[in-house]
Amino acid sequence: MKYTLYLFLLPVVLLSSCQHQAEERITNPNDYDAYLAATPSGPESKYFRIWNDKIRPDSLQLTSFGIVAGEYARAFDNTGNIDYLKKAEQALQRGVEIAAIGKADFYRALARNYISQHRFREAAALADSAMAMGSGMRANHALQFDILMELGEYEEAETHLKAIADMVRMDYLIRLAKWSDHRGNLPKAISTLELATETAGRSKNPVLLQWCYTNLADYYGHAGEIKKSYKHYLKALQLDPSNAYAKKGIAWIVYSHEKQPGEALRILDTVSTYYQSPDIALLQADIAASQGNLQAQSVYLDRFASLLSDPGYGDMYNAHAASLYLESTGQVGKALDLARREVNNRPTPETHGLLAYAYFRNGDTSRALELIREQVDGKTFEPQTLLYAAEIYKASGMQGRAAQLAAELEEAVYELGPESLSRLRTLKM
Repeated sequence: MKYTLYLFLLPVVLLSSCQHQAEERITNPNDYDAYLAATPSGPESKYFRIWNDKIRPDSLQLTSFGIVAGEYARAFDNTGNIDYLKKAEQALQRGVEIAAIGKADFYRALARNYISQHRFREAAALADSAMAMGSGMRANHALQFDILMELGEYEEAETHLKAIADMVRMDYLIRLAKWSDHRGNLPKAISTLELATETAGRSKNPVLLQWCYTNLADYYGHAGEIKKSYKHYLKALQLDPSNAYAKKGIAWIVYSHEKQPGEALRILDTVSTYYQSPDIALLQADIAASQGNLQAQSVYLDRFASLLSDPGYGDMYNAHAASLYLESTGQVGKALDLARREVNNRPTPETHGLLAYAYFRNGDTSRALELIREQVDGKTFEPQTLLYAAEIYKASGMQGRAAQLAAELEEAVYELGPESLSRLRTLKM
């Protein structure tokens, strides 16, 4: 959760601000309204039912497990329904059990399922098993890179990235873009993903192209190129009108860039009718809080808690819940437990930053500062993590470093949200 920003401005300043915002308005409901009513279908096609019917407890029809798992994974991507992801896991586990030929393919597929569930260490074990079999080595290296980046093993991840280096291959380009972004080279990340998007366009693969559009939109947003970001979210919706991720991206532009929280909530409310995701509910709560609408905020937070009560989510939303406890509900002890668990599952600079902030909010500023110095500062460019670091530096009497980070983060207000301005101003004092 984030803090609400209240600005008390003179009428003449308000008039000037409104005129400026009108000039900067880049979104238009006429561009996306037609997509808001679109909803995806679940795994209910005749094609799916044929293969699903072939699966029995004693089934040996290996092909059916892979196809059914793929259909369930697609349904999860489209709806956010965790049940679909767990059903995909069950089908892939059965495939691993019975496969004699092609077992490495099932190892890799199950590992990717575990990545989606944030079960990174289990995914790593499966990836190692696939690698040991010696087949599909390019796919193995790509998988190892993805997992090691999540585990904060960046040097080893780079080794696997170099193993698939080929500027005409999509699998390399999309990972090179991620690597460049991790290293803080956003221009290279963007140019690389632009090249990947061109390659995807030539392949005429709509799913791949849609992925490129939404990820490129994210990068453009990070770079402050909001018009390009908006354009690419719309391109993704042209390919799939029900794409929840693209709609969420547009809602963020409307909220953070254009300061239209009511319109942002209207968009997200349509998404939440078919896309079951705790992070959507948490964003809705943040936006409602920025309006001062505590009743709506409470409703959205109840939805967040209700979704998280499903044990199927496991550790997928530990970081979201910890942030909520730290910045909204005041359950700092509970947040500390979750942050520790998150570091154990995913020891990156970002999770260490969350843990440091949890220690800070629990009164252990010295431990928080130690973590920031050893595990965070100079190791990440993630704005939220650096905002935590700046607050800890200031509380530790290191005002110079806090002010320096705050000044740098002023360029990331779009990513952090408009309410972050008050926190940054305080840090510079």
